[in-house]
Amino acid sequence: MVIQKEKKSCGQVVEEWKEFVWNPRTHQFMGRTGTSWAFILLFYLVFYGFLTAMFTLTMWVMLQTVSDHTPKYQDRLATPGLMIRPKTENLDVIVNVSDAESWDQHVQKLNKFLEPYNDSIQAQKNDVCRPGRYYEQPDNGVLNYPKRACQFNRTQLGNCSGLGDPTHYGYSTGQPCVFIKMNRVINFYAGANQSMNVTCVGKRDEDAENLGSFVMFPANGNIDLMYFPYYGKKFHVNYTQPLVAVKFLNVTPNVEVNVECRINAANIATDDERDKFAGRVAFKLRINKT
Repeated sequence: MVIQKEKKSCGQVVEEWKEFVWNPRTHQFMGRTGTSWAFILLFYLVFYGFLTAMFTLTMWVMLQTVSDHTPKYQDRLATPGLMIRPKTENLDVIVNVSDAESWDQHVQKLNKFLEPYNDSIQAQKNDVCRPGRYYEQPDNGVLNYPKRACQFNRTQLGNCSGLGDPTHYGYSTGQPCVFIKMNRVINFYAGANQSMNVTCVGKRDEDAENLGSFVMFPANGNIDLMYFPYYGKKFHVNYTQPLVAVKFLNVTPNVEVNVECRINAANIATDDERDKFAGRVAFKLRINKT
């Protein structure tokens, strides 16, 4: 014989729920007395307090081993890479001389990029250094901070400086300037105390033929030793990387030209086929004319 459970009315359900939340006879809140709730809250307070203290202590101990200025473990390549400006997708510099919109974006990027190199800003923030030698600033037991940086003036970029230039870095006339910079590596003595420079060539025979002639600023694509070593973003607050500007004078129009630029330095290898950016950079240049 099946005994049917008596169905409770809505009012009974509500009353039972109210009694569960607060039982006036036993003085229980949600099934527990005040003492029981106090012990539970005390347990979790102690438990999470212990976890917080342990995490804080662990972080404090770890931070004692980390410098605010120099990474303890530098996960970097042995060879710094090169990069170009203006920065574009796939490293393609495409210019349509008759279409200002096609090259104005490059000009705007270069204006912003070169602003910190203005002579007035460099004179205000950085030092005039002796060429041909590293600008070392050792701590000698006392934190030497911030490190001073050597001036790299925008006027050193000659016809690619963009100063008073109606050709907009040559982009409006089909003679564009492309800027080469070397990636920053902390405490790296580029050049091994020997002179170094950047050279550019067409990657293939047909590229070399279509590339035509070009000029470099500073002369011969030289990069001076005085801009090294780099001590890091926090130490070298006003550091400005040395640049090499390449002005392409007569690229064959309407043809895609593959260009490769390399840094020639005693301690920078550029022949690692596994790393296409080690000490070099390759980009495509196309000047469209109608």
